[in-house]
Amino acid sequence: EFTGDKLDETKWNRLGDSKRRDGYWIKEDAYVNGQGSLLLRTRKDGERYTCGAINTRGKFEHTFGYYVARCKMPKQPGHWSAFWMMSPGVNKVGDEGRDGTEIDIVEMPWRDGKITMNLHWDGYGTAHKSAGTQTTIPGLTEGFHDYGLRWTEKEYVFYVDGKEVWRSSAGGVSQVPEFLKLTNEIGKWAGHITKAVLPDYFELDYVRVYDAIP
Repeated sequence: EFTGDKLDETKWNRLGDSKRRDGYWIKEDAYVNGQGSLLLRTRKDGERYTCGAINTRGKFEHTFGYYVARCKMPKQPGHWSAFWMMSPGVNKVGDEGRDGTEIDIVEMPWRDGKITMNLHWDGYGTAHKSAGTQTTIPGLTEGFHDYGLRWTEKEYVFYVDGKEVWRSSAGGVSQVPEFLKLTNEIGKWAGHITKAVLPDYFELDYVRVYDAIP
């Protein structure tokens, strides 16, 4: 829950300050607004464009269960938001995704309600493998929506507002703890940032993780 007036850094790491894609991740662009939301801001800072990102690496890493974020997506072009999971084992080659998979629970580079969910494993070089899908739900362009993942030993099941949109066992399914990431990304996949009216925001009401139980 993003209550209070300060990000709980016993759970979250603010990323930056560092180059990221066509912009920069800057720590001050990730903050709690004092009204129950986390804001990941995208803005123009002089000649450069900056945005915010956080993760739970080293603070909360977990395996099977149900993961859900309630959030409102940005409106402007040139940047996109993502709720995803990662493990250092993603870079290992030889055991498919079982030793770590990048799990993209949702990304929305488009502005018509189209989203994408993806899995990546066996590193990001010549051995890289992936699987994914896209779906369009026009109502996602307005207000808050829930994006969820049910991760079991045998499969991943992806949800939007509680309704299943994709399931997959591609890569053999990660069997190792993974950390959460909430990020803004600046890049041409989402259009041209020079056309954006900034600042723009990825707003999150909460992120919740439920244990898998027998």
